[in-house]
Amino acid sequence: MSEIKLPKIGFGTWMLKPYEARYSTIQAIKLGYRFIDTAQAYRNEGGVGEGLKEVFESGIVKREDLIIATKVHPLRLRTKKAVSSTIKSLQKLQLDYVDIMYVHFPAFVFGYSHKETLGALGKLVDEGKIRHIGVSNFTPNLIRDALEVIDKPIYANQIEHHPYLQQQSVLKFHKDKNIIQVSYSPLGRGKVLKDPVIIEIAKKNEVSSAQVCLAWVINKGAYPIPKATSLGHLKDNFAAIDLQLPDEDIQKIDEIDKHERYVHPPVITPKEWRKKKQNLE
Repeated sequence: MSEIKLPKIGFGTWMLKPYEARYSTIQAIKLGYRFIDTAQAYRNEGGVGEGLKEVFESGIVKREDLIIATKVHPLRLRTKKAVSSTIKSLQKLQLDYVDIMYVHFPAFVFGYSHKETLGALGKLVDEGKIRHIGVSNFTPNLIRDALEVIDKPIYANQIEHHPYLQQQSVLKFHKDKNIIQVSYSPLGRGKVLKDPVIIEIAKKNEVSSAQVCLAWVINKGAYPIPKATSLGHLKDNFAAIDLQLPDEDIQKIDEIDKHERYVHPPVITPKEWRKKKQNLE
């Protein structure tokens, strides 16, 4: 299994329609993004694939220059469906392989199994269709359970992470286990951008609130994947890779006393989230 090195920031495509995903994928890559994230559940893999085909054919980048990730749909987690849906994802993305294939949610109610589902993805790693296995929305306890029964490493866990959901204990767990943390909704669905502390720091550093949030995530050793549809937002988000916030600003964000999770769909979320609503980590 070949190693990959993630760029500091990626491009997320959640909620993008296929034509938006195509356009934004092309523009993001032109701007310098090299990490593109999608999912079967987003229903835009085809749009992403069209964008990738265009940048490859135009010579902007080569396939090996990019890291492409997608996710197995929560309803396709039984062994055969996990395999067949991965093949369909490759067809839609017009790729021979993806760099990371995540399990989107630990949806046990729909047939997810640490051993069977991750084992099926492991065979696809052996076949060269997947470079790395990832999980998404997994708690540390679920990852511990998974690692006990699989023979392939878990490369990354993609979770919600922003100044209102700081995930300190989860970050430490990932670092201890040598698991990459990919942070979705790093702008807290836009709500964090209106926080007075974030606004104050943005004004002080003469940058946008979005850049402040993204730079904070990067400072924590995680990899944010903000989505964007406009060229302006794509540029603004990407500029966060060059922003190093002063220690006192990082501390001010660390001290924000709000704990809000914005992604918690019914049925498929981990039981720990439902049992400990007050403990959002």
